[in-house]
Amino acid sequence: MAKKDAPPRWDRKMQQRLARGEAAALCELYDRFASLVHGLAHRVLGDERAADRITRDVFAHVWEHPETYDPKQGPLRSWVAGLTHRLAVQRLRATETAALTRAGEGSAEELERRVRHASVAARADYIVQSMPTPLRAALELAYFQRRDYRQAAADLSITEDEARRRLRLGLQLLSTAHDTGAPGAPPGYGGAA
Repeated sequence: MAKKDAPPRWDRKMQQRLARGEAAALCELYDRFASLVHGLAHRVLGDERAADRITRDVFAHVWEHPETYDPKQGPLRSWVAGLTHRLAVQRLRATETAALTRAGEGSAEELERRVRHASVAARADYIVQSMPTPLRAALELAYFQRRDYRQAAADLSITEDEARRRLRLGLQLLSTAHDTGAPGAPPGYGGAA
């Protein structure tokens, strides 16, 4: 039970430290979530420099507006991921709209299709990164090494029933990437923003 209470407590303390203007808190938050933020931004935008800018924008927003995070609404990690997603999708829409206008080709429907595709991919990445290690390990064996549940069970030294359970649950979580209000998606993370 204490283990379950630890992340929200950390989240509340981090928010309080940020609200007090503790630069060390921002550094700690950056160390913990920078790779998540950059990875999600890069997945949506497909551009390293743009992902760098989004990463800076996300942490600047957190620093300037720590009060916008509500620990009662979910983990800080999910809030940061949702903020990243919103900012990256806004940037994608702006750059794609500008490109469509300059080129005079494409359509609003094509832009929305690209945005939806990038959003689903980013949510899927977030879901996989957030999965408990046993589920992620089983899925990685099945996907990257093309193992079936029997082979995964042997590789992981678990029963075949447990391997099937892990694969089924992992796939169920991953399937929610298409859902805008999915349980696997962080609050405020649904839709294309």
